Amino acid sequence: MNYGTIGIIGAMEQEIALLRQELQSEETLHHAGITYHVGLFHGRKTVLCKSGVGKVNAAVCTQVLIDRFGVDAVIFTGVAGALDPSLEIGDIVISRSSVQHDMDVTALGFARGVIPYQDTSEFPSHPDLIRVAKEAGERVFPGRCVIGKVLSGDQFIAGRDLVRRLHEELQGTCTEMEGASVAQVCHMNGIPHVIIRSMSDKADGSAHVNFEEFTVESANRSFAIVNDMIQRL
Repeated sequence: MNYGTIGIIGAMEQEIALLRQELQSEETLHHAGITYHVGLFHGRKTVLCKSGVGKVNAAVCTQVLIDRFGVDAVIFTGVAGALDPSLEIGDIVISRSSVQHDMDVTALGFARGVIPYQDTSEFPSHPDLIRVAKEAGERVFPGRCVIGKVLSGDQFIAGRDLVRRLHEELQGTCTEMEGASVAQVCHMNGIPHVIIRSMSDKADGSAHVNFEEFTVESANRSFAIVNDMIQRL
């Protein structure tokens, strides 16, 4: 596929800081309360932005990238909490697909995560982007990179019981607060995407303790993969 312009999103400043340092010929634009940095990343036209935390911020940011900047693919990068107990802090999850775990219409007979009256509620990432991301991950952090299902919701998941239920009921590999909304907007617009998340905490109920300590380290790992990936698209 021809990825002429790449959109890269992080929710927090820590998740885009290193990427911005590598951006050349930068032009800064503002729209809908979000700052967009337009420039060249390893010679490829790139639009880099911090969406803000949560699904609405991420969805607005993604639609602006598509409508106003004409991106051909979207990469969401940053940190997440592990749901799979085999994951360690610093491990990388690349999205095979993503689901909104806080979409709950079970009272009307829909399964958890299902968006009523839509053709799909689980949004697949593009196979080419998954492959390139996985290859980059194995070059940068051999043996620390898995492909799995990303669960998103406007909740910070810390309790052991909820971690277990999200892993068992929805087969989630990790959880965060933006990716599935980015994926849904990309799906609605026919734009390829992939989510790359580095684990800032383990699936052991200690997320609230580990998050601040490991966020910067995990964000640096996500940067390393995206940095390698962009050079090889």
